[in-house]
Amino acid sequence: MLLSIEDLRKSYLGPEGPVPVLRGVTLSLQAGETLALTGESGSGKSTLLHLVAGLDAADGGRVLLDGQEVTRLDDSGRARLRRSAVGIVFQQFNLIPSLDVAVNIAFQARLNDTPEPRALSRLAGALGLEPHLRKYPEQLSGGQQQRVAIARALAARPKLILADEPTGNLDEATADEVMEQFLALVAETGAALLMVTHSPRLAARLGRQAHLSQGRLL
Repeated sequence: MLLSIEDLRKSYLGPEGPVPVLRGVTLSLQAGETLALTGESGSGKSTLLHLVAGLDAADGGRVLLDGQEVTRLDDSGRARLRRSAVGIVFQQFNLIPSLDVAVNIAFQARLNDTPEPRALSRLAGALGLEPHLRKYPEQLSGGQQQRVAIARALAARPKLILADEPTGNLDEATADEVMEQFLALVAETGAALLMVTHSPRLAARLGRQAHLSQGRLL
């Protein structure tokens, strides 16, 4: 099992005390499997992704990723695991504005000391980014920026891709095109995919679906 989440719990401090966000979530994901996580706003979907990625610490429960217990690692340990095993695609793209497209794509792979120029070139070609490699993020459309974010996440050859509403800022036609390219490339790499989405139409394209409601899986 590549990813195992067991009784995961998380609360945030509100004006009147702790506010539960995740109330004992348990799920698993095998290598190469794709899962869409749906649910209304505030149900805990993004929080779950952040805990899996080690971007936040859980209050209780366990996250095991590729044989390591994420919930027991310190900040530096979580950062190392995230860098080597996880690719993240954010809704807001999170590109580095001072770097051109080529350097943005290679950024995580270089941090991980695994840049492969041929693989990076093939990714750029598959996503239609070759004409834009020397441009900067502000010179790109939203769809092009999302393609760069996808290429960056895949370039380091992670075992797990976490995607948080990866087409949420795109119009429907562009979202469909980007999602088709994204899923094809994920299948090529053999990575597992855990994707948060509000769209039942996009969720139906993944192998499995799970629904979060009030911090619990239905």
